Order: sequence, then C-alpha cells, then structure tokens
Amino acid sequence: MVMGGGEGGGGPPERRVTIEGEGHPAVSGIVVEAADAVALLVLGHGAGAPMTHPFMEHLAGALAGEGISTLRYNFAYMEAGRRRPDHIRRLLAVVRSALRTGHECADGLPLFAGGKSMGGRMTSTLVAERAQAAGTGTCEPAPENPRGLIFFGFPLHAPGRRESVRGEHLAHAPCPMLFHQGTRDRLADLDLLRPLLERIGARATLHVVDGGDHSLGMLKRSGRTQDDVLAEVAGVTRRWTDGVLAGPLS
Repeated sequence: MVMGGGEGGGGPPERRVTIEGEGHPAVSGIVVEAADAVALLVLGHGAGAPMTHPFMEHLAGALAGEGISTLRYNFAYMEAGRRRPDHIRRLLAVVRSALRTGHECADGLPLFAGGKSMGGRMTSTLVAERAQAAGTGTCEPAPENPRGLIFFGFPLHAPGRRESVRGEHLAHAPCPMLFHQGTRDRLADLDLLRPLLERIGARATLHVVDGGDHSLGMLKRSGRTQDDVLAEVAGVTRRWTDGVLAGPLS
C-alpha cells in the first residue's frame, strides 16, 4: 500500500492515503486522527455518494470528537466516477484492502470497521465470509480482524420490500455489532430488523434514532439537525466501543 500525506484545515488532523490490493485498482482514503484516540474505525461509504460526502465528513469529525480515529475510503467504481456499484467480489476486495490499510494506520490502536449503508453491509459480509471459511465462531485476534462492526443505517432491504435477506449473513459475523438506525429508514423496517438482531443475541446492539431517515436525517419540525444526531451517534459509538474494549475478545 502506498501512503500519502497531508493535513486538513479547520478540523481534526487528516491525511490522504492510497489503498492498493488484489482484485481492484488503487483507491483513495482519508485518515482523520482523533486526539487521545482509543480506536480506529474503517468506514465505507454508501452506494450513491463517495467518502467526501458531507455525511461522511461530518461523521468522521463527530467520531474524532469522541476519541475515535477513522479511515474512510472510496470503492473502486466511485473512485473512477461511475455511479453503478461494482460486482460484490470487487467491493469485498476493496474492503479487504481497506482493513489492511486501517491496521497499518491504527499504529497499535484497536481496529473497528463498518460504514454507511452499503459500506457497512459489505464489511459485515466480508467478516462473515472469513469466519465461515475459517470454521470459527469467534473473532480471532488477527491484526486485520475488527474488534467490532458499526453500521450507520444498515440496508436491510430494498425500499418497500418486506424481507430481510440482506441481513442473513449477520448471524455468521462473530464480532460485536452496533446498529444506528432511524425510525423513518425506508431500507430498514425496524419491525424486521429487531427480530433479526434478537436472533443474533448479545452480539448485536441497536441504537434507534427517533425520526431519522436512512442517512439519519431529521425533519425540520423535529428541531434537531443532522449534526445534533451525529453528535449523539458518536457518543453512543464511543460508549459501546469502550464496552467492547473492556470485555474479552468476542
């Protein structure tokens, strides 16, 4: 992996990196470094917007304020300026490379992973596939294995569909998982998500954002801005992360 440098202006320190690996062309990443960081979160974007989308930028800033550094990255199709996501194997190849780069950038910090919508789903898919291939039901302490998975709007189903097939692999993901989900999310009916997470058991934690949509956006009449919500989400993430790190490897 080829690493690049730079500093962001006005916010927490950040630097650009280039992520290389098998099965995909090189893609860009941005590391945002938190002061007194307790962990680094590898953060994939959603299907329709890149790592530089305001949601991703503001989320990284909010997490940095809670002591969580981030590496967010582009998938290859987004890096090339295309709108249609790549085949799943190429998407997973990018996640695999991003995890390796995240481990390098973490410099000894515990590694977490996840993302917004598709980025989170691809991350959990890779983690579940690795666990199944290894025949293990635990998160082994390999450097590139995340200690936990964090989802910012998990895409459980297509809009209007009453099924949860996109979440079936979660039962095979052995890590603790945190789901931030809005009550107005058209891609994750909570009446479908809750039973799924109950079957997963103690590994799954659900944080419900009352009034939030798939991007955790709020209606104006709520009196809350998305920055308010992201501050809440970041605080919940830090407390959950502290709990995971205080316990044994899952």
